[in-house]
Amino acid sequence: MMHLALDHITVIDTTPVQLAQAARAAGCDGMCLFMEPMDVLPLMPKFDLYADRAARAELRSVMDDLGVALDLAYPFTLTGRTEIAGFVPAMECAAELGAGLINALLYDRDPTRRLAKFGEFCDLAGSFGLNVAVEFYPPSQVGSLAAALDLVTQIGRPGRVGVNADLLHLMRSGGSLAELRAAPPGYVLYGQVADGPATALDDAELEASSERMLCGEGDFDVAGFLRALPEECPVSVEIPRNHAVGSETTAMRARRAVDSARAAMA
Repeated sequence: MMHLALDHITVIDTTPVQLAQAARAAGCDGMCLFMEPMDVLPLMPKFDLYADRAARAELRSVMDDLGVALDLAYPFTLTGRTEIAGFVPAMECAAELGAGLINALLYDRDPTRRLAKFGEFCDLAGSFGLNVAVEFYPPSQVGSLAAALDLVTQIGRPGRVGVNADLLHLMRSGGSLAELRAAPPGYVLYGQVADGPATALDDAELEASSERMLCGEGDFDVAGFLRALPEECPVSVEIPRNHAVGSETTAMRARRAVDSARAAMA
């Protein structure tokens, strides 16, 4: 059975400990965690895993007790002004929590500097024993699967530096499942599933962060996407449905999202 993780924005109103508990209750062996809240995600509770070492230790203990691994750690956003050394506290936290991957979004408009800074970022991650996944995202400067593969193959560390393939972003960037299947070995390290309409919402960032569809409710070929991923590639269920916060419990939103992904796998 494919390894499934619960993404934090699927249950946006959870603390890190509550996310781990929701993942386990929904039958997931992993989770994808925002290690700090972000202003663009106003429904996320306030917490501070970087400074609060007791909270970090509690989370690791809960994860270990529940058998829930940290598949992917957010947020790592690289811009033209980013000082890579500033990521040390976040990488230290991710390493202590046993992160399988850290997720990078790149917004630097200068291609030469973008590659150089990303290489420096990967070197620093490696010093903490962390592997890196680039999330291609149309509003960013690495907006497609092709662009992400071009970047990571220049780094040349298959299995350690690769791509996080999000089905929504693949569809919204004009990519294809054939393109995903043709990716070079060792460079697609993670997958994220959700469904959506054939035509994008007017607000792409709102759709990505807050209003995705359960698998089977939209027009995406979710089953085909899962088959196109490399064998043994872990997958997270990233289905934020912020309209349902308040009307559905956290457990219900998690269970509905995960069950829809499992149905697509059947």
